[in-house]
Amino acid sequence: MRIPEYDDIVSAHERISAFVHRTPVLTCKSIDEMLGVSLFFKCENFQKVGAFKFRGATNAVLSLSEEAAARGVATHSSGNHAAALALAAKQRGIKAYIVMPDNSPEVKKKAVKGYGGIITFCKPTLQAREEALVEVVEKTGATVVHPYNQFEVICGQGTAVKELLEDCDELDVVMTPVGGGGLLSGTATFVKHLYPEVKVWAGEPLMANDAWQSFNEGRLIPVVNPNTIADGLRTSLGDLSYAIIRDKVDRIFTVSEKSIVKAMRMMWERMKIIVEPSSAVPLAAIMENPGCFYQKKVGIILTGGNVDLDHLPFGCY
Repeated sequence: MRIPEYDDIVSAHERISAFVHRTPVLTCKSIDEMLGVSLFFKCENFQKVGAFKFRGATNAVLSLSEEAAARGVATHSSGNHAAALALAAKQRGIKAYIVMPDNSPEVKKKAVKGYGGIITFCKPTLQAREEALVEVVEKTGATVVHPYNQFEVICGQGTAVKELLEDCDELDVVMTPVGGGGLLSGTATFVKHLYPEVKVWAGEPLMANDAWQSFNEGRLIPVVNPNTIADGLRTSLGDLSYAIIRDKVDRIFTVSEKSIVKAMRMMWERMKIIVEPSSAVPLAAIMENPGCFYQKKVGIILTGGNVDLDHLPFGCY
């Protein structure tokens, strides 16, 4: 199992920089004043396909040999990674075979189709995803690009925090959401190499808290029947992402569904930007734990903005 290092993330950034957006870092004085912190939002909701996942997918696709690329790529994903891999494959002129849970948001299903992904639907369980992916690979010979538990993907995801730190120095804390852990592990790898004193914290839905359990128990504990509005965070940590998080992350906060929606609405109303529920989880953690963040400079990676506009949650909590 190859563990990503700082230099690997730097190399990934050089490889993908011509293909991805360098997304802006936004601030919001009103949110800062409400919460007593200084927040710096790395807006990966403005990334291609509307999510940070395009970074890891692009790095993985560009790292393939010509022989492997000719057989295409395959993955399982609830949406953002699926769309990211479909577009990354399209840009290289190869096929992308995507296994998607049948309950994925319609906006994400449409995006994958629009980018040319060849979709196989399955039941919304990790076992069903993995079994369907095995069948697809046996039929096509495609190379699997895992949504998070893969060296090339983690290195690509880590490029987001590289840009954040280049644009915003002297942070006290860097935060990401955590689902499968690709972004968090890439972030922690990069931050801790340059600034060991900077805290790397994560937010996770209480209703899908396998990372919190695994981190605190010291062993990998898979999620069982996650039921959270943050659909991008319903997956379990992988062995690679867990190993990095265990060694390099400082703390994981869990948050309620109500707080996720409240934080999401705060960014929509105050910052005038569209973020999906998964992106709101770190801000929800700050709202629930104000004493831990008071007067700190906090960088947050906003992971995506792909929302089903026909099913907004604001009146549900």
